[in-house]
Amino acid sequence: MSDGLRERKKRETRLALSTATIRLAVERGWDEVTVDDIAAAANVSVRTFRNYFSSKAEAVASRHLERMRQVAEELLARPASESLWEALTAAVLDRFALGHEINADAAPDRHWVDGIRLMLSAPAVQVAILAANAEAQQELSAAVAVRTGTDPERDMYPNLVAAAVIAGCSVAIEQSQRTGSAESIMPLLRHALTGLAAGLPEP
Repeated sequence: MSDGLRERKKRETRLALSTATIRLAVERGWDEVTVDDIAAAANVSVRTFRNYFSSKAEAVASRHLERMRQVAEELLARPASESLWEALTAAVLDRFALGHEINADAAPDRHWVDGIRLMLSAPAVQVAILAANAEAQQELSAAVAVRTGTDPERDMYPNLVAAAVIAGCSVAIEQSQRTGSAESIMPLLRHALTGLAAGLPEP
């Protein structure tokens, strides 16, 4: 198996475990879900789960981290003719547009929205998401640095942009949850990124 195929398989397994964790947490409640339940739902062993994640919370946060990693990858692949903020906005919207498959078999309902909110309010999940955001910020900053010819070790700009984008995405998600309609996330993301672009012009 090639390194590329092996890495793709790992990503698929990581996503399957994260998706199963979120589904079960919404359906049953955070405290009612065990690692054994998650492994069974994803058709893998508990040992496999432990090879990827140290906890349920890390599995939940992994989905967000993977999506932000893909934003960074897509940013680097966007046409050079696009401005930084055009490329960033397109990358974020493309990745989030692909993020509805967890509950793709039904329109988001009150049970689903409330379940997501309760899951994200668990202290362990909040800690895991903070750690995921810190890691995602580093990767996005590196991608911004490549696009802008800056150095994340020396220049503030790529780190500032990455932190702002991640914060903007987080605020849009929180606002979507407060309104009770997951479908509102896309215009909220666009609005957040448009506002950020107006305040952080490309150097």
